[in-house]
Amino acid sequence: MSAATMPSILSGFLNIDKAAGMTSHDVVAQVRRLSRQKRVGHGGTLDPAATGVLPIGLGDATRLLEYLVEGKKSYQAIIRLGSTTTTDDAEGPLITSAPVPSLTTTDLEAAFAPFIGVIAQVPPAYSAIQVAGQRMYDLARQGQEIELPPRTVEIDRIALLDWSSPDVSVLVTCGKGTYIRALARDVGAALGCGAHLARLRRTAVGPLAVEQAITLDALRADPNLLSARMLSPAAAVADWPRAVVDEPTRQAIRHGRAVPLSGVEGDRACAYDSHDTLIALLAPLGDLWQPYKVLRST
Repeated sequence: MSAATMPSILSGFLNIDKAAGMTSHDVVAQVRRLSRQKRVGHGGTLDPAATGVLPIGLGDATRLLEYLVEGKKSYQAIIRLGSTTTTDDAEGPLITSAPVPSLTTTDLEAAFAPFIGVIAQVPPAYSAIQVAGQRMYDLARQGQEIELPPRTVEIDRIALLDWSSPDVSVLVTCGKGTYIRALARDVGAALGCGAHLARLRRTAVGPLAVEQAITLDALRADPNLLSARMLSPAAAVADWPRAVVDEPTRQAIRHGRAVPLSGVEGDRACAYDSHDTLIALLAPLGDLWQPYKVLRST
């Protein structure tokens, strides 16, 4: 892409359909190279073997990634019954194997039921969670066995798509922090035969759906798609209370001063300028609203 066609600064989100075999950091590095920008980040890490929606933020939007990934996530997963692995997915060595019992779809749905709702879930031993400054997967590779305490997660739905022994195909909708590998492991334990995650595709993260995602191959073939497929930073906070402010108020926000916002309630809000451009995130401060993230473009 020439300097004439590449904007000097890009700020927004890309909905990338990550290919298998790449880390989330690999995707960031390639987008950074294609966009010629340093400020690039990702939200909602995907394991290398997984595919699907990976939100990428550029410029100011990197500061809003945490809000974009607050929403529900959806996955299509294949759970393979009868075997467990060190990583709870197909990437790790086999630990145990057992015969798969004769199961009906009713049996499987009954096994899923205890995992729907707000549950306690123990994360996989091989995960990016940090313990004493080190990633769990690094500690596991060093032979250190550390069992993390359960974390509270929420699973809204586990829908059975197909059952062809030993593989169970499911659609899972869940909240932030849920490990589908751990779900596969725990379902297998509940059925008494063990299980691991054989395949995973993320189909949605908040407002980003895989049907609208773009691949890195497509971006490499036509780098102009980088800006054409960019989503506004406001996509991360589209459901927040909002206020359109006048120019004096915009200037006050730019300088970090608390301002009045009419008709806005709640514990957080967005301020937009007269051109409907997101300029800041604010929190209540008495009768005023204090900006705590001001976008540089303001």
